[in-house]
Amino acid sequence: MKEIFKNVKEKLASKYLDSNNLKSGNIIKNVKDQLTAKYLEKKTSKNTKKFKPRIKARIRKNKQIISKNIDDFFGWVKGAELVELKECNVSEDPVRPELSVTFRRSHGRKIYGVKYKKEIHAVMCFAFTNKVPTNVEELDKFSQDAHLQSTHRGQNVGQIAIAYTVWSKKKGGGKLIVNEVFKKIKKSNHLNRLVTLSPLTEMATKFHSKNGAKLLQVNETTQNFEYEIIKK
Repeated sequence: MKEIFKNVKEKLASKYLDSNNLKSGNIIKNVKDQLTAKYLEKKTSKNTKKFKPRIKARIRKNKQIISKNIDDFFGWVKGAELVELKECNVSEDPVRPELSVTFRRSHGRKIYGVKYKKEIHAVMCFAFTNKVPTNVEELDKFSQDAHLQSTHRGQNVGQIAIAYTVWSKKKGGGKLIVNEVFKKIKKSNHLNRLVTLSPLTEMATKFHSKNGAKLLQVNETTQNFEYEIIKK
């Protein structure tokens, strides 16, 4: 009987100890998890605090750079002027470098540039006609005809300004020269249309569309865009 009680007592004691050990293991695990979480949280917080000043400094620097670029851009835009040029570097022309300076200035054709601080930052070449050309050969013929008519009649050359090439040496120059030429034509007594003779390229399409021109027609090797002229 005593042995039976002893065995029962040992079993109960063993069960009790196992139960306590299990609970202790859970407690230790919970404490470990909490300490780990707290450590990670603290470390993350430190890293965030460490990099936050760097991020702020970088943002400030980027703002200063953007602000300076905007100031520089508007500074030269306000100070620029449209001038007629006697010559230009045709090798810089991305559209029609094969056309000589002589061609660009014959039969009433002109070269204009945007000038700022004695430097030319954008160039646009024009032919003045009474018809819209679809290629360079027609451009040459139509501008000669218009020039001849004006000589006989004592009038200014042509009614249509054909912009057949444009390039920019400074960011914003292309858009600026279009705007300045647009203003000049609006003030003109004889010009009533501004049309381009552009290559069949995506760049030309994007440039003129972005600046407000509408596609007039697509030809075999060129395309014509027109800038609407509304005179008061």
